[in-house]
Amino acid sequence: MLATIGKRFMTVIPTLIGVVIVTFLLTRVLPGDPAVYFAGPAATPQSIAEIRKTLGLDRPLPEQFARYVGDLAKGDFGNSLSTGRPVATEITSRLPASAELTLFGLIMSLMIAVPLGIVAAVKQGSWVDHTCRVVATAGVSLPVFFTGLLLVYVFYYLAGWAPAPVGRLDAFATAPPQVTGFYLIDSLIAGDLETFRASLGQLLLPALTLAVFSLAPIARMTRASMLAVLSSDFVRTARASGLKGRTVIITYAFRNAMLPVVTTLGMVFSFLLGANVLVEKVFAWPGIGSYAVEALLQSDFAPVQGFVLTMAVLYVVLNLLIDILYGVIDPRVRLEG
Repeated sequence: MLATIGKRFMTVIPTLIGVVIVTFLLTRVLPGDPAVYFAGPAATPQSIAEIRKTLGLDRPLPEQFARYVGDLAKGDFGNSLSTGRPVATEITSRLPASAELTLFGLIMSLMIAVPLGIVAAVKQGSWVDHTCRVVATAGVSLPVFFTGLLLVYVFYYLAGWAPAPVGRLDAFATAPPQVTGFYLIDSLIAGDLETFRASLGQLLLPALTLAVFSLAPIARMTRASMLAVLSSDFVRTARASGLKGRTVIITYAFRNAMLPVVTTLGMVFSFLLGANVLVEKVFAWPGIGSYAVEALLQSDFAPVQGFVLTMAVLYVVLNLLIDILYGVIDPRVRLEG
């Protein structure tokens, strides 16, 4: 098992190298000059040239790239020009916020999409099946920023049920002592139920926005996979043997239908990492997505490069976990395959 995992890691090294090269080149061809931005509108050509020299932007691209790769080998992502802090420190401090939002949204989506897809497949043609199709179509059609703004308008502005979209906590709550970086878990560890309720209230709407976005592909894949399995011979045999319908559906049918759902789950999670950028801006969420957008608008190369590399590493780790999960769900599936 460990040898196979090691082989998988070796296969992703070329991918990460390609991400480093493409990210470096793209940030250099983007419109905007960091030196001009930070020099200000009244800067002289001499001051702009001095800033470019300080940032190393006056050197040839191969030399800049070699210096960039050398810093990466040391774990140095560079410093943000806008904040003055190391990019690695910024990403480390902001990543738990993005991870908590993404995971909570994915869990909410699974709790709705998987049962809905199973019931839609079992009761094909019923009102539940039609509801599944409508929900899936709506989830695919609505952009995440529109869904987020709509939820804020309905639940905060009109109904007043949700707190103001001002980040992870409102102005009257204090962050719990950091253990995992997840406010929900850290507040429970500290026994601070007030902070737990405050952080949960702030988390619900942005997580629901991501859940609506990810619900469609999971529900559709669960339904399609269950329909294929329910028509198979072993399910008919299990029913003919007198087993209860619930046992046949959950124990036999759903377990064999899980592999396509897990594959879809991996793709959806990667999509959510990208959708996080818009959701974080709508809800003022202090994650790495909003951090990357602000850096991009300011032509700040280092945070953008650090963001892309972090997303690439997360995607690689996620695919490895999915491969391992295949073998757990179905022993016939081997990682060597």
